Amino acid sequence: MSLNKYNQKRNFNSTAEPEGEIKKSSTELIFVVQKHAASHLHYDFRLELDGVLKSWAIPKGPSMNPADKRLAIMVEDHPYDYKDFEGTIPEGNYGAGNVIVWDNGTYALADTDDVEDIENKLKSDLQEGHLGFILNGKKLKGEFALVKLKIKQKNAWLLIKKKDQYASDDDVLQQDKSVISNVTLESLEK
Repeated sequence: MSLNKYNQKRNFNSTAEPEGEIKKSSTELIFVVQKHAASHLHYDFRLELDGVLKSWAIPKGPSMNPADKRLAIMVEDHPYDYKDFEGTIPEGNYGAGNVIVWDNGTYALADTDDVEDIENKLKSDLQEGHLGFILNGKKLKGEFALVKLKIKQKNAWLLIKKKDQYASDDDVLQQDKSVISNVTLESLEK
């Protein structure tokens, strides 16, 4: 895993974003969803894998409704320390705009709790273009899948909620406060 692309896109003298270093959780794998008001509002969905955060930009945000298939564009890996990043990325910088941690928690696979087994399976699944996992977040819970689309745009995926006890028609995006600071993106902008 490389953070070269992440580091090349940022000027750390003018942004508070963390510099790219490979790190890992000590026990369970983490996920984070950041609400990001850049040139377009979107949600950044990140899964810890192999010392980095694999990242997808989701324009419409995640959904708890299995009928919703949300476009997820895979972007560059982010460093593990990005999991707590909230604040303003100044104008003139890549991704300029405000960011909050909309959701976070841990994730696993249905058939194993061993982190090394999970990572090996997910690396293989990532290559095949189909990842299935269980989220244990404050807002997102239950089984989800990321499925790579077979179209010209090679980094296009879908984030899909699976039918389980947590599936719901309720709009989870209405829960709009940060799980770290309890602020909304709109109040951060002010």
